[in-house]
This record gives sequence, structure tokens and C-alpha cells, in this order.
Amino acid sequence: MSPASLSTAGVLLITVPAVAFGGASLLTFIGRRTPGYLDNPVRRGLWRAGHAHAGVLVLLALVAMLYVDQAHLSDGLKGLVRGLVTAAPILMPLGFFLSVVRPSDTRPSRLIWLTGIGGVCLAAGTLILGVGLV
Repeated sequence: MSPASLSTAGVLLITVPAVAFGGASLLTFIGRRTPGYLDNPVRRGLWRAGHAHAGVLVLLALVAMLYVDQAHLSDGLKGLVRGLVTAAPILMPLGFFLSVVRPSDTRPSRLIWLTGIGGVCLAAGTLILGVGLV
């Protein structure tokens, strides 16, 4: 594994406790019946989606790091793939969380677009990596 892929994997692994903290926070909101969470289905749904996407996408990005250096891609494209695949588990959950920050929010704000941008990063990064591996 190249030093660049190892560094990226290290950063991704450092984010895992943040994902775990997020899950613990959601459990606390449920256990304490925190107003603005249980009684707000939009906020509850988007925050659960944000937490789930963060966990799954961090794992996917870690797996992708194992393949980047084996792909038949230029160094520049390998760096782009690392960046795109790492951006997805950051941008998508941020879009879910930040679009309904206030407990009174019943509709997502424009920050929900971060979720779509993260999805584009994920699609582009995995597509480039997949082509490079074929």
C-alpha cells in the first residue's frame, strides 16, 4: 500500500470514533426522549440516515484504499479517487445532519445538497477506480 493510501486510510480510521459518538448521541436522544428529535420525524429520519451513511461509507472508503494502488491509473487519477471516495463519507452525512440542525426544522435546508454532492463524489470515485481495475 502506498504512503498516500495509508495516510488516507489513517484519516478514515480516525473518523470511526466520531461515527460511534454520533450513534451514542442518537441513542441518548431516544433514551432521554429529547424534544426536537423523537417528535420531529424529518429530523429523526435525516439524522439516522446521516449516521448510517457515515458508517457504511467510511468502511467502503477503507476497502477502496486497498484497491487504489493496484488500479491501472495515473498517479493523478489515483489521488483523485482517494479524494473523491474520502469526500463521500464526509459530505453525505454532513448534508443529512446540517440540513435539519434546529429541533424545530421540519424541512431540510439547502445544505441537503451536500448529500447529493457526496453522492456524485462517491459515484465518480468508484467508477474511475472500477475502470482502472478492469
